[in-house]
Amino acid sequence: MMNQPGVCATSAPRMLTRSSLAQGVVHLAKLDQDLARILAVYGHPPLWARVPGFSTLVRIILEQQVSLASARATYTRLRAATAPLTPQSFLRLDDATLKRIGFSRQKTTYVRHLAQAVVADELNLRSLTAMDDDAVRRALLGLKGIGPWTVEVYLLMALRRPDAWPASDLGLLLAAQQVKRLPARPTPDELHELGERWRPLRAVAARLLWHYYLSRAAASKRK
Repeated sequence: MMNQPGVCATSAPRMLTRSSLAQGVVHLAKLDQDLARILAVYGHPPLWARVPGFSTLVRIILEQQVSLASARATYTRLRAATAPLTPQSFLRLDDATLKRIGFSRQKTTYVRHLAQAVVADELNLRSLTAMDDDAVRRALLGLKGIGPWTVEVYLLMALRRPDAWPASDLGLLLAAQQVKRLPARPTPDELHELGERWRPLRAVAARLLWHYYLSRAAASKRK
């Protein structure tokens, strides 16, 4: 078993702020000595907040299985081509234009489905802010191209839910292996098990692990 006894019993805010994130970090550091070491060496993690809505969900779709730098470049070109980026402005772009911007055929399909669902009022993105986490998951997972990772990242960054947990995220998997000194990279199921200790603040733990992973990667580049 990868998890340990003593699941976090603290109450969690409905939405993380810089203040509640800082409080959650301190709480988890007291609970878990490995997370405490991240805090001691690298300090508090960023909130990494994004504005809820269509534009952010598109950006997260672009980040699926590619580098953040590549996704950022495509997203920047898309914003320039639409200005502002809305479901309606996206649907006005043809396949050739989207290919020049950097969209794959697959992601063109995914974002078109999303935009069409919003325009047809089959998905109300504003209403997600009032839903609980499981209701948000049900609303988004029914859309083509939106899987658990995309939903959990949207919950974590856009809706700032304290217990969102994108367990298939490569950065989290690699960070968990290093921080917990595991002999091999954990599977998403194993990371789910490991994360049980940090409920209901797994999104705080995720930020700490990402902070560790990105800080080490930046330090390695400077060498």
